[in-house]
Amino acid sequence: MHLLVIEDERALCETIVRSLRRLAYSVDYCYDGEKALALLGVERYDLVLLDLNLPKKDGMTVLRTLRQTDRETRVLILSARSEVEDKVQGLDAGANDYLAKPFDLDELLARVSVQLRHASRGAGRSSGTLRFKDWVLDAEARTLTAAGDPVRLTRLEFGIVEALVRRPKKVFTKRELFQAAWNEEAFVEEKAVNVHVSNIRGKLKPSGTDGYIETVWGIGFKLAE
Repeated sequence: MHLLVIEDERALCETIVRSLRRLAYSVDYCYDGEKALALLGVERYDLVLLDLNLPKKDGMTVLRTLRQTDRETRVLILSARSEVEDKVQGLDAGANDYLAKPFDLDELLARVSVQLRHASRGAGRSSGTLRFKDWVLDAEARTLTAAGDPVRLTRLEFGIVEALVRRPKKVFTKRELFQAAWNEEAFVEEKAVNVHVSNIRGKLKPSGTDGYIETVWGIGFKLAE
C-alpha cells in the first residue's frame, strides 16, 4: 500500500512515517500544500494523511483540489481543529475520516488500517432511480429532487439520504447511518451525524419534506411511514 503523509510539524511527521514504514507500507511525505499537490499530481496513493494547517496551501485547499479530479483516494484528516463543525466541513469536502490532535499513535494506526481495508473497494452502490414518497434519487448522478424541486446535497448528505431510502423500514443508529452512507466502517461522533441530518432537513424544508426523516430518541433516525 502506498501512503502520503502531509504534515508541517516535522517531528510528528517523522514519527508517523516511521511507524507506518515499520508496518511495511510504502510512504511518501511532505511539509506543505504546494508540494502535496505536486506529489498528488504524479503519484497514485491508497491513502493520504492530511494536516489542515499547512504552509503555502492549506489542507482544505489540497483536499478540494484533489477531489476535483479524484474521488477514490482515501483521505484521513489530522487536525488540531477539534470542533464538530470542523469535522463536518472536512467530511463534506471529501475526507473519509477525521482525527483530532493530539491523538494516540495506536488510534491513528487503527484508523489507517480501516481506510486501507476499504481502499480497493468501489462505491458498491447500484445505479438507478430510487423513490420515497415525494423524493426521487438518481443514485448514479447522485441527485435528489423533493416534490419536484432539486435539492443540493453534499456528498455525505446524499449518502445519508440514499442509505435511508434503500432501507426505508430500518431504524439506523447514528453510527450505522454514517457507516451506511460511506459504505465502510467509521469512527464518528454522534454530534457530527446530528449536524448532517439537521443540515439535510434544512435543505428539505422548502419542499415540505423535511419531516420524512424522523428522530428515534435514544437510537438514531428512520424514514417516516
